[in-house]
Amino acid sequence: MRNFISYKKSLEILENINTQTPPVQKLFLTDAVGYVLAQDIAADHNSPAYPTSAMDGYAVKAIDLKQNQIIEIIDKNPAGCVVESEVQEGVCIKTFTGSLMPKGSESLIPIENVEVIDNKIKIVKEVPSGFAIREIGENYKKDETLIKKGTIISFAEVGVLASLNIAQIPVFVNPTVAIASTGSEILDLGQTQTNESQIRSSNHLTIEALCKKAGADVIQMGIVKDDIDSITKLLESGLQKADIVVTTGGVSVGDFDFVQDVIKDKLKAEVLFHGVTIKPGMHLLAAVKDGKLIIALPGFAYSSTVCAILYVLPFIYKLKRANQKLPIVKAKINQNFPRKMPKTTFTACNVEYKNGSYEINFDGKRKGTSAILTNMLESPALLIQEEDSDDIKAGDIVDILLLDQLK
Repeated sequence: MRNFISYKKSLEILENINTQTPPVQKLFLTDAVGYVLAQDIAADHNSPAYPTSAMDGYAVKAIDLKQNQIIEIIDKNPAGCVVESEVQEGVCIKTFTGSLMPKGSESLIPIENVEVIDNKIKIVKEVPSGFAIREIGENYKKDETLIKKGTIISFAEVGVLASLNIAQIPVFVNPTVAIASTGSEILDLGQTQTNESQIRSSNHLTIEALCKKAGADVIQMGIVKDDIDSITKLLESGLQKADIVVTTGGVSVGDFDFVQDVIKDKLKAEVLFHGVTIKPGMHLLAAVKDGKLIIALPGFAYSSTVCAILYVLPFIYKLKRANQKLPIVKAKINQNFPRKMPKTTFTACNVEYKNGSYEINFDGKRKGTSAILTNMLESPALLIQEEDSDDIKAGDIVDILLLDQLK
């Protein structure tokens, strides 16, 4: 009799697997987008290094910031230049956005706050002292850690790194995932159907898309028939090439569910768990062989996709050393949702962001088996209902997993 474990326990088991620190490579900034930073990045200078103008205007002394004050313009101060003239009482220097503030200046009065008369300005609207001046270190200060190790590089990181004059950065090499679907009844893209019992496989491609979005490199191994030799060769090949091997199908209790037999008997892998009290996907299997993780998922499309999100993606984050988690947030539910079974359930729902909070409903979601992948279309989320939870009532605040924010 198989011992099923709780969802929480299964996550703890995977989290406690010791993994080696991935190798590090150096990449050019824009080539590093999506990779994980392998070291902290600190500033080697102040930004700005000197007081700088935040807009176009006139650099003045604070004492001259008075309504109807007349001030003489003695010079211009374009961005990229260092003006030699100095601001004193009664005189100003026309200064442009991004320019260093001239010596002696204490404030900047915007051009729209003055009236220009010949080579003088008349202040028509006052501003406080220090107005529109970017102080030293406003953006960042020397030796300040700006980007932490484990950060996934995106556009903002590229911009900051470029401002630091860093062209190449050390990033962790992405993990590799080998993916295959098993089943003599399933057809790959383009294969011709020869009898009515055959169905088109989507699992291996759906999971490939999830893994690529999570930043993993993927080896697509396609479809393998339900026989022990073929599945053994598939898994052995995947373990040679990848850090994680993911299969779909062949883990239940049927006569032709050979994946579990190969993992346990042929590969002699260490089975971490086989059977979790979750819905969908209760028959999933996780094992370790030579430091590599094998995740054998159910064959139904919705089941395999949900389980890949719950188990494969977090392990990719772990291998990448990314400061990253599944996007689980709070939301308000619009209808009663009774607890139907003592399992942690993940139910497809629609999510909207209204008035500063998330709300979910089940409009248009189909009811039936764990094969209905179309329930993940449009604005999808998964309602998470713990195995020991009470019945959910309309208006309750619940946990949801935002599918359109998976990374």
